[in-house]
Amino acid sequence: MLLAGDIGGTKTDLAVFRPEAGPRAPLAQAEFPSGHYPNLEAMVRVFLAKVNLPVDRACFDVAGPVIGGRVKATNLPWVIDEAKLSRELGLTSVHLLNDLEAIARAVPILQPDDLHTLNAGEPVSGGTLAVIAPGTGLGEAFLTWDGSRYRAYPSEGGHADFAPADSTQIELLRYLRERYEHVSFERVCSGIGIPNIYEYLRDSGYGPESRELAEQLGAGSDRTRVILDAALHLVAPCQLCVAALDTFVSILGAEAGNLALKVLATGGVYLGGGIPMHVLPALESERFLQAFRHKGRFSKLLARVPVHVIVCQAALMGAASYGLDPARQ
Repeated sequence: MLLAGDIGGTKTDLAVFRPEAGPRAPLAQAEFPSGHYPNLEAMVRVFLAKVNLPVDRACFDVAGPVIGGRVKATNLPWVIDEAKLSRELGLTSVHLLNDLEAIARAVPILQPDDLHTLNAGEPVSGGTLAVIAPGTGLGEAFLTWDGSRYRAYPSEGGHADFAPADSTQIELLRYLRERYEHVSFERVCSGIGIPNIYEYLRDSGYGPESRELAEQLGAGSDRTRVILDAALHLVAPCQLCVAALDTFVSILGAEAGNLALKVLATGGVYLGGGIPMHVLPALESERFLQAFRHKGRFSKLLARVPVHVIVCQAALMGAASYGLDPARQ
């Protein structure tokens, strides 16, 4: 049996799969708060002790560049090594892959119910596919057609320089340059980035911060979730949080359009990660697609590019798909 895991800066999902059931039907699955464990080995031992299933190999996707079977997690104080994991957990093999490569590997096997379409577009058969995923950080990947199947490629495009697209974003960049040596898209388009946007709007005098919200943000809870929940409140949304969410959506739309142009994603763009699922109502507004298409002479091209939100655990599915691939056995 295969142990598969999706390792994120905030949470980690672990599951056990058997080859005959495939990557969409785990035998057992559990979610763990990543920061509560000193390393991946400790977390896996707790999980395997609970499920008591005969696992002999593993495949984990990690937010960070995997080089030579080793990765320093981008938003966790973990260094993860295939050989060390295999030895300490008593497994015959362990494979690590980038989390965005895992999401990308899942894209060709997604079903209609796994997707929420923002723009149906006009997909080109065999056209390149792009994946952009704001979670704790911002990941990007793409897939190309080799004549018989799609092949996935990771990137670290989320760490490219943030390019502001309007006057508010220009001032946001100036604000963040006082805090950080390098302001990447991840600083403004992720779970890390949403509090940065909120604090800029608050400090620039866009609107007052309520005492209740200030207490929540200072209580050590998930600040991104607090801001998003306040923005999406059905009865009394916080206008400062709404403005932060609107700015995030515009930046995400612009960077998704940038990625589509860079890889010529005529097959479609897929939004993964935890945040798009949480803010679907905001993504359905015209704000996202306006920013996505606002590319001058290439606006008409981008209007034809399909855009979908992935609403399932695609990274875990992709890790399991890779680990169960008979060509690797």
